Amino acid sequence: MFFHIVLERNIQLHPRHFGRSLRDNIVSKLMKDVEGTCSGRHGFVVAITGIEEIGKGLIRDGTGFVTFPVKYQCVVFRPFKGEILEAVVSMVNKMGFFAEAGPVQIFVSNHLIPDDMEFQSGDMPNYTTSDGSVKIQKDSEVRLKIIGTRVDATEIFCIGTIKDDFLGVINDPSAT
Repeated sequence: MFFHIVLERNIQLHPRHFGRSLRDNIVSKLMKDVEGTCSGRHGFVVAITGIEEIGKGLIRDGTGFVTFPVKYQCVVFRPFKGEILEAVVSMVNKMGFFAEAGPVQIFVSNHLIPDDMEFQSGDMPNYTTSDGSVKIQKDSEVRLKIIGTRVDATEIFCIGTIKDDFLGVINDPSAT
């Protein structure tokens, strides 16, 4: 799920970046430091959408660096249990498969894959139905349901299932 929230961060800037473009330098350093990162509490920061406030700088003793408190708006991505996502399969093995939905990696165990699908090893490992009509392999697009999440300080791990109504392969690259 995507959320638009307000966050705060202290940005340290070297004195050589001061001058007319001070605000631009603070914003570009904030974007470089924050976009693409993950906090366990808020999720993955997708993009900074605006700057609400840049506070007065505080000079750090001995270094000359200045710390600016910045309040900014951003879009974050945080997956939740029960959420339905579309993902791209990145790896298939006999234990199940890994799929990626943006920055999140989701593992789908072979116990959470429909019973009529069997693992096929070879140069392109895959899960195939007995009649061969549906195949899950690398680069297949699947619709899955998140049944569990684990949140660390800098990463979010998910477990998913395709063993439910309207879940499974939506686009098979081998069919084209």
